[in-house]
Amino acid sequence: MSASASPADLYRHSLRLLLDKDIPAWIALWAEDGLMEFPFAPDGWPKRLESREAIAEYMRHYPDHIDLHDFPELRIHETTDPETIVVEMRGIGRLVESDRPFDMTYIAVVAVRDGHITSYRDYWNPLVVLEPGTDFTRSNR
Repeated sequence: MSASASPADLYRHSLRLLLDKDIPAWIALWAEDGLMEFPFAPDGWPKRLESREAIAEYMRHYPDHIDLHDFPELRIHETTDPETIVVEMRGIGRLVESDRPFDMTYIAVVAVRDGHITSYRDYWNPLVVLEPGTDFTRSNR
């Protein structure tokens, strides 16, 4: 993505990469000092990842756990800060280990500078990961 891409365009591109399971390309969208936060993460799950390297380690096995199929109901809201968007969406697919359906609701606050994600606060629904068959903590997720 070019540095002139809007935050909304960069975010849509990032979702396409997740659907394509192209985690290295998704990681490349991050600034070196990018920050990813999970304010609602349950005990035992990371609440804050500081640096592209830490985010890469966290996401490395994502496709081994979640087979994403779509992000329906995507709504991207621009803010008074042109580098920040608020995103509402659902991620649907299946849990690889149990072959059960995956349906997660997200709200994210995403900041972009110079064509890279600098901050991502992910307000995902922790109740979904507390269901049987959704323990990804064994592989640093």
